[in-house]
Amino acid sequence: MANQFEQKLKNDFNIDLDKLEQACSILPQNYSFEIHKTISRILEVKKTSTKDRLKVSLQFPEGLLLFATLIADIITKFCKSPEKDDMECLILGDVTYGACCVDDLASKALDCDFIVHYGHSCLVPIQDLSIKNALYVFVEIQIDIDHFIQTIAFNFKPDQSIYLMGTIQFNKIIFIAKTVLEKEPNNYKNIKIPQTKPRSGGEVLGCTSPALPQQGENLSESVIFISDGRFHIESTMIKNPHLKFFQYNPYSKQMTEEVYVHEEMHRIRRAEVEKAKKASMFGIVFGTLGRQGNQGLLKDMEELLRNNGKKFFVLFLSEISVDKLKKFKNVEAWIQIACPRLSVDWGHHYDKPLLNTYEAHTAMNEIEWQNIYPMDYYSYEGGQWSNYFKQEQERKQRVAERKNKGQVKIEYEIEQQS
Repeated sequence: MANQFEQKLKNDFNIDLDKLEQACSILPQNYSFEIHKTISRILEVKKTSTKDRLKVSLQFPEGLLLFATLIADIITKFCKSPEKDDMECLILGDVTYGACCVDDLASKALDCDFIVHYGHSCLVPIQDLSIKNALYVFVEIQIDIDHFIQTIAFNFKPDQSIYLMGTIQFNKIIFIAKTVLEKEPNNYKNIKIPQTKPRSGGEVLGCTSPALPQQGENLSESVIFISDGRFHIESTMIKNPHLKFFQYNPYSKQMTEEVYVHEEMHRIRRAEVEKAKKASMFGIVFGTLGRQGNQGLLKDMEELLRNNGKKFFVLFLSEISVDKLKKFKNVEAWIQIACPRLSVDWGHHYDKPLLNTYEAHTAMNEIEWQNIYPMDYYSYEGGQWSNYFKQEQERKQRVAERKNKGQVKIEYEIEQQS
């Protein structure tokens, strides 16, 4: 893939590849920032643009911000014409927690023509962004894959049932590891890489994780999760309380068994839901940090409260904090449409109940509390509290209607023939 863009840069845009390689050498070599692809895409847009100056916004998560100015300088140097100032890179400074924070709206307000979002997968499809010239750079990280494979082989038997999962940066690693472990001399027979569509196989978000069925009563089932923090693995642990979890940290090269106290989490969150059931005045917090907020869910929550005779208002916030919500003395309970995990992980620190959309449905007695807490907010199979629920219902209805029309046509043709 890199060679493809190298040839394009050399042949179509007359880029000195040696100078570009030299410029990129200051970046960590085990991080794939896809500089060649980015420059190629920007130059393609620039070639057809009617504007005198092209503006590109770059968005980084906290852990990659230290490389932001270097990358901006490289892109500017190789995309700008030598004879005129026709190219500008802007670094977005707002905090970026995940792919849901892609800030195309701010980029559009800044009159940007192109946005590059680093460190996350394509959660919001490019066709749904307000800027159509966009690029998601996963920033895949090269690690000591041999050590990862050896660690699995040393700690797990070939007949054990293993799920391999992780964050998007290490997605290729888990597929390579699966292939190697299934071959001689390892001969692992029960390695699976699960998927929650539309996410990639093995990919986990902090609010979205596959439901992993037990593969057999006699199999020792475990999840091996590659990442350097707890946030993403906790999503899978919450969704699958019946499994054992092991986390491989690619930086420390350590594998640890991880546990989650499900009973305590359920007790705390159910108590908050019970408090909210008694509330008559609600505040709906709509997250404006990137694309955290979902207009469809906002309408659903408004309708839910209205149908249950509750008073409410909508508050738009880029970041939700205890101090901000404290100022609204008359509010008895909050529903936040931003990050579902905000309620799960930190909701009990707020003075008033802070529910996510799933908990709001249970508080209004629309659904019963589930024994397994849902983590399906960006899954096509998500519940009525999730982002894709309504569009999936509409899609399934259209499919059913087409099938029904086809069946009617077949029956009509059979009748005509008889």
